[in-house]
Amino acid sequence: MKTDIMNREDVFLLVSSFYSKVRANPEISHFFNETIEDWPSHLEKLTDFWETNLFMVSKFRGNPMRAHKEVDNRFNNSIEQKHFGVWLNMWFETIDELFEGDRANIAKNRARNMAGNLFMNMYLSRSKG
Repeated sequence: MKTDIMNREDVFLLVSSFYSKVRANPEISHFFNETIEDWPSHLEKLTDFWETNLFMVSKFRGNPMRAHKEVDNRFNNSIEQKHFGVWLNMWFETIDELFEGDRANIAKNRARNMAGNLFMNMYLSRSKG
């Protein structure tokens, strides 16, 4: 029987399992593998991000919007909504493989909202140059 996401260790398991899939995915891996130089450090930062979002602790320091805009710019504005869809489907799949419960559902809903907001803001910033 699966349990819900209960603590930082669970968040790290989710994040590291998920990004193992991302790094191997033929559609989106290049955005990550050609950008992230220190994966262990990045996984800790992403764990901070999700721990902050799921447990309302103040651990994450960063600007995801700016980071995504910079990556999109680096790849000549080639990130499309379908790439966020691939990312989101893998996120849901990883959660469903590892967890179930209220916090797992919150992680899905927050990711869905973030993916939409990140893509829209990234896309709109293109026209502003």
